[in-house]
Amino acid sequence: MALDEIFISRAIIERYTEKLLDCLDLDVAVAGAGPSGLVASYYLAKAGRKVALFERKLSLGGGMWGGGMMFNEIVVQEEAKPILDEMGISARPFGDGYYTADSIECVSTLTSKAIKAGARMFNLISVEDVMIRDNRVTGLVINWSAVEMNDLHVDPLTIRSKFVIEATGHPVEIMKVIERKIDADLLTETGRILGEKSMWAETAEAGTLTNTKEAFPGVYVCGMSANATFGSYRMGPIFGGMLLSGKKAAEEINSRL
Repeated sequence: MALDEIFISRAIIERYTEKLLDCLDLDVAVAGAGPSGLVASYYLAKAGRKVALFERKLSLGGGMWGGGMMFNEIVVQEEAKPILDEMGISARPFGDGYYTADSIECVSTLTSKAIKAGARMFNLISVEDVMIRDNRVTGLVINWSAVEMNDLHVDPLTIRSKFVIEATGHPVEIMKVIERKIDADLLTETGRILGEKSMWAETAEAGTLTNTKEAFPGVYVCGMSANATFGSYRMGPIFGGMLLSGKKAAEEINSRL
């Protein structure tokens, strides 16, 4: 068969457009494809929800790719190992109650499992704003990451969703947009983003789960976004809390849909 470049281009354009059009109206829109966002997408899709994940970078996986300081191994504690087991990710015991896993296997498997469960993934897309109705977030405003990076004046498009998950990690990009542009308090002690504190793994891991909750009507925070929003600590390359946080966010939203 002769290869036709125009036919190849048409196939990509039509299939991508078809996929994007199908995701203009969602049950849940996830911003940020780190481990908590991927896990949340998996459990939401597994429950039959219509979910799409938007990631500004070329690759999905957030900080998990690099393990700790580019040693591509991560640590997961006992409580989160059942998630790795469910995903089919290998984990080796290391001491009492700790397991190590290959970060590359983790990211690639979490991504694949979420897609196989039915979640749609869109990389190279930035969330620049949110849709708001009656003091509730009802969707995302998206644009190409290249547009954002080059500060081009190109109008965005919109995605409507019943719930949004803020999983952008340390930058808490969605919460910052809400704080800056909406004349309403966040569901924090001060009504503002409380900010991420320095390293304290034990407290941070517990805080990640405690802080995984609705942070503004229609918006749930998970992973490091949860700790940054509600003022807890960072945990470094231990990822059990991140995985459990993504699952908790999915369960709470599922209970409301």
